[in-house]
Amino acid sequence: MSKTKVDSTGIDLSDNFAFTGTVSGTPGITVADQWRLTSDFTGNASPIASNLAQVNSSGQGTLGSAMTVSSGVFTFPSTGIYLVDFTVLIYGSVNADAQIDFSIYVQEGGSSYQIARGFEEVAHGADTSGRISTLMDVTNTSTIKVKFYVESNINLVRGGSGNNQTCMTFIRLGDT
Repeated sequence: MSKTKVDSTGIDLSDNFAFTGTVSGTPGITVADQWRLTSDFTGNASPIASNLAQVNSSGQGTLGSAMTVSSGVFTFPSTGIYLVDFTVLIYGSVNADAQIDFSIYVQEGGSSYQIARGFEEVAHGADTSGRISTLMDVTNTSTIKVKFYVESNINLVRGGSGNNQTCMTFIRLGDT
């Protein structure tokens, strides 16, 4: 028996369905954006405020509206629940092993506070990477923003314009 409309009793999902329409109300992922640090720096960045660019290398892409950034503070293009991911590549440029501290901060109105934090040990003359992530509930794009901090004092934080070394990823998972 062919149906053109679903009864209020629901659908028996054990059957196979030939789908020819469109589904509304379930948009799925509507924003996927990634930014990278385009050149190396040494020392602290509270927040990382310069040499940031949206990914643009061959084979990489984005979905939906882009994040925007000003002085290291990222603004979301729309409200929703976002997965925010921060990957840091560090080179041990000092004569002894050292530690790097990296964080994701939310800026809400006039306040700013840490919502994710990571530590990595880096050996002299070696590269290491660290990654942290958080889920953010962005209920207002004018007042809720995000920024990324690195405290490395003397180690080199790696960046590059042609590939992701230190990068930030933003994926809107759904409505808030």
